[in-house]
Amino acid sequence: MRHIPKILIIASAVFLTGCDSYLDKEPIGLITQEQINAEPTASSVTSSVNSTYQTLSSTLNIIGEWNWDDATVLRNDFILQDIASGDMEKKWNPDGDQAWMDQIAAFNFTSMNGAFNGQWSYDYEGIARANQAINILNQDEVISNIDMDAATRDRLLGEAYFLRAFYYFDLVNNFGDVPLLTEPLENFSEAYEVTTRTPKDEVIAFINSDLERAVSLLPQQKYSSASEPWRVSIGAAKAMQAKVALYQENWNSVISHIEELQSWGFYSLNDNYFDSFDVTKEFNEDEVIFAYDHKQGVNPSKGNGLAALMGWGFVAPSEDFIAAFEENDPRLGYTVDVEAQEVHKLLGSTDGSFKGNADSPGNKIYIRYADVLLWKAEAHIQLGEVEEGLAIVDQIRERARNTQAVDGRATPGDALPSYSGQGLTQAEAMEVLMHERRVELGFESQRFMDLKRWQIADEVLTDLGKNFQDFNYLYPIPQGEIDKSGGQISQNPGY
Repeated sequence: MRHIPKILIIASAVFLTGCDSYLDKEPIGLITQEQINAEPTASSVTSSVNSTYQTLSSTLNIIGEWNWDDATVLRNDFILQDIASGDMEKKWNPDGDQAWMDQIAAFNFTSMNGAFNGQWSYDYEGIARANQAINILNQDEVISNIDMDAATRDRLLGEAYFLRAFYYFDLVNNFGDVPLLTEPLENFSEAYEVTTRTPKDEVIAFINSDLERAVSLLPQQKYSSASEPWRVSIGAAKAMQAKVALYQENWNSVISHIEELQSWGFYSLNDNYFDSFDVTKEFNEDEVIFAYDHKQGVNPSKGNGLAALMGWGFVAPSEDFIAAFEENDPRLGYTVDVEAQEVHKLLGSTDGSFKGNADSPGNKIYIRYADVLLWKAEAHIQLGEVEEGLAIVDQIRERARNTQAVDGRATPGDALPSYSGQGLTQAEAMEVLMHERRVELGFESQRFMDLKRWQIADEVLTDLGKNFQDFNYLYPIPQGEIDKSGGQISQNPGY
């Protein structure tokens, strides 16, 4: 078999057998270009967009079959972000199971570690599906023949542009410069032509372009589809524009994007902190902006397989994470129950329901309004508008203070005091902001990215006893991709 880089095989929609682990079978839910071209229908074109969401899920074995070594059993955000940050431990009772996860935790890994292959594979699979959907939706003759109305076409295109941008944003923040694939590839020759890394700034510009298209195409309403509220919305696209600006330290753009989002009136903080995570309130609360919709009892599976891993003892809080919470902060109890060894936030329940269930209905939340508000607070603080930023932080703390503890007790009125009006300096305000993001967003796969963009990962992780080096601000390109490309894909320095 020719050794073609996995990115190229995925991008070309060529799924070969007998070699590269998860390529031994066709990814679940994929609608191929050949199927669409052979007999395009409104249903098959819509399915091509729907399949683009799939690699955001925590469903088990979407692109493989128990390929732990290649880290393709499920999406790896919780490993590369939460475990790497020092907030999460691999297991409640440490053991030698899946030692590659321990290597990530200790920053004692090489480019052969499967975690990087897993994230790379999931993102590029999503990009390949997005490219396929965008290609077909931009063919006027096909859309005319299947009698798809303009509004539906625009919405589906907006979703696909958003998802492609989302996957590329994850890639550049993990790996830096990455190959930029913008359309379906027809053959191996085309694939090899794009097997080089595009500078990160160019990829960011492409991401911004896709997000602008998404905002222009999606309907200006909270849910793009009332019957399918899980779909990408204009709110999600606008929030992503703000997040990209945040990571580029374009503070004024962060604020302007968020203020436009706020002007639509779609989102607010839920009264209760846990409502965003409660499976009984999914798409019936005010805060979640974008989430992957896990479902029980459907075929192909759409369950949250991370709940199964939790049943096997995976996913636990570090002592340092627990110590970060102030006294009487109810968010700790809603995040984890140390005594019961349960992670409520990721299970979507506070009584242990769904633990061990590979078909759990708990959604994977990617963007919620509290996160967006803290982006805005950070932008104000970075611009020297300290009191404006702290007033937003205080909104987050007030919501937590007004939330009952997980056991039903009222949170003391003097818990989580306000920061505004206390005369904090800009530096002190940033410390407050950093702390608040950690406790508000714990176990939501935000912490390691935050540490990196604040340029404090070396300090924080070294203090935690990890072997973090300056070159670890980027993860290594999966070594298998470099080897199979014959060196056309270069490695990040230090690996």
